[in-house]
Amino acid sequence: MSESSPLLTVLAFATLGLLIAVTGGVAYLTTIEWRDRRSREKEKRGK
Repeated sequence: MSESSPLLTVLAFATLGLLIAVTGGVAYLTTIEWRDRRSREKEKRGK
């Protein structure tokens, strides 16, 4: 295996970290939207 530049290693880890952060953010927003939609539907049925 050839030696890789330390800069490439740092960029690879930064990319991985950003990918995890974005994926977590999308999952969080999806969960919040699902919860709000369910709450609105329950409220609509209650009226």
